[in-house]
Amino acid sequence: MNENDPFPWLYKELSLSLSQVATCLYHSLIVSLSLSFSLIVVLSLLMDVQEHNDFINAGKEETAIGKRQSDYIAVSLSVCLSLTLSVCVCLVAFQYLSLDGNSLNTADLVRLGKGLFNIKLTYEAEGKVNEAREVIETIIKENRVVYGVNTGFGKFAHTLIPKDKLMELQANLIRSHSAGVGPPLSVERTRMLLALRINVLAKGYSGVSMETIQAMVKAFNASCLSWVPEKGTVGASGDLAPLAHLTLGLMGEGRMWSPQRGWDHAKTVGLTTIKDKCFIVQGIGLINGTQMMSSLAAEAVERAVGVARQADIIAALSLEALRGTTKAFHSDVHAVRPHPGQIEVALRLRSLLHSDIFPSQISDSHRTCDRVQDAYTLRCIPQVHGVANDTIAFVKSILSTELNSATDNPLVFAERGETISGGNFHGEYPAKALDYLAIGVHELASMSERRTERLVNPSLSELPAFLVQDGGLNSGFMIAHCTAAALVSESKTLCHPSSVDSLSTSAATEDHVSMGGWAARKALRVVEHVEQVLAIELLAACQALEFLRPLKSTTPLEKVHELVRTVVRPWDHDRQMSPDIEAAHTLLREEKVWEVARPYMDQYRDRLGLKPLPLDD
Repeated sequence: MNENDPFPWLYKELSLSLSQVATCLYHSLIVSLSLSFSLIVVLSLLMDVQEHNDFINAGKEETAIGKRQSDYIAVSLSVCLSLTLSVCVCLVAFQYLSLDGNSLNTADLVRLGKGLFNIKLTYEAEGKVNEAREVIETIIKENRVVYGVNTGFGKFAHTLIPKDKLMELQANLIRSHSAGVGPPLSVERTRMLLALRINVLAKGYSGVSMETIQAMVKAFNASCLSWVPEKGTVGASGDLAPLAHLTLGLMGEGRMWSPQRGWDHAKTVGLTTIKDKCFIVQGIGLINGTQMMSSLAAEAVERAVGVARQADIIAALSLEALRGTTKAFHSDVHAVRPHPGQIEVALRLRSLLHSDIFPSQISDSHRTCDRVQDAYTLRCIPQVHGVANDTIAFVKSILSTELNSATDNPLVFAERGETISGGNFHGEYPAKALDYLAIGVHELASMSERRTERLVNPSLSELPAFLVQDGGLNSGFMIAHCTAAALVSESKTLCHPSSVDSLSTSAATEDHVSMGGWAARKALRVVEHVEQVLAIELLAACQALEFLRPLKSTTPLEKVHELVRTVVRPWDHDRQMSPDIEAAHTLLREEKVWEVARPYMDQYRDRLGLKPLPLDD
């Protein structure tokens, strides 16, 4: 701990990060200022009463003294109240998420990564952890041979380790397996990794001591995070290298990040290390598991949820700007092919486009045209976006199970005092799901890029070329569309499944691996590309609407247009495009497009007596 850190007791006793302390003090300051202002008003009124009484009761000193004593009492009570409320706000500002190894979901894991909650274990989880630990200690006392407890690892599984070398065995395991390369995971992703590992240990099948888990909890709550290189796992015997690096910092070795010092040697962070007499079996218990690929998967799937539902809104904007028809979205069309995602996307489109509830002047302007049907990227939005939604839902269900699964080896079954060596560490489930996620969500970008092409191509849109006046002098969206095409092409390569590859490792002991770490990292890249491609389409669709003025679209789509115009102005001549693309990307990352349109979509459902489908929650 830095001796110059303000309020060190907050770090030490409550395990709060600097940002959390700042939040606490901010709330306390607001309350104190509010109460102080109220106190001044009250005292002013009391003084007015005092002066009035002194004037009326001149010479009656007892009355004046009594009034002053009342003032002092009022001041004292107000100060006490101010301090009490400030402390209450300070404590309430920090919400805790209880981990039990059974109920963590992807959304909460992402929130933990953002530092929105501290964590603690439930009472029931603590009991299970202690019971499993007792089994391990009994095994050691009885000199029973158990893999990873008193044997070597992998190819050395048949090598028995003397009792006086067991602590060294576990420490050596962590050091030797800390062999990752590449840049470290971000602070948010490392928080997610640490939180997820704690959640898995909380199930009570690992044999790790409560002291170790509490040290990990304290590290999380203080935002003291190990240096975890993102490359080096084949995802078979778990994410061995990343989890070893995660543990190495907690041992007081390697590098760690803290809010006070940034990246520094782990010894300077000031945390209680887990390298003590209780370390037996804890090395293998801390690094066997699928937590890196699964924590990255949680972020990928949550971002995919956000971008998929906003893709429907952006597609509706493009269809409106291209003066497409809504006939293909009729409920009868989709009722005869009732995939949940397809039905939901069609309903979303109907709630956004021309209807009796939300009429569109643009739609009315071409109602009598002779167009029968649109191109596939407009007409088949429910079918293509729909399966992307269903894919995301499927992946989310896989991850909900994986986040709350015991993936250690060996597993400790405390109720019968037994350990069993198995293969729950194999990452095939999340690896396959992540490959599927990348393929499914990529199609949102594939469709989006083609709609952007239609918007900028005058022969397809009947709009000014590249959506700008004075073409030739100005190039407009010409290269923005090239960027979208480049991202889509890159993602096609990234969508090649990593889980179809396998390389034998550990002297053929681990003869089939999942490559889930790479599946997770590339899935995140694909999701980010989808966000960026849709950001470009969002800008292009809003620009296209400028050329249809004074006609207005539906209320929800106009609200989306207004939102975009708060961060990006229309293009009347060429300017740098990158900042505008980034601004639109930020709107999508923060789900602002969804937030502004959602109330109107719900209003449409309510008017028709429809309830939101599960995919919409």
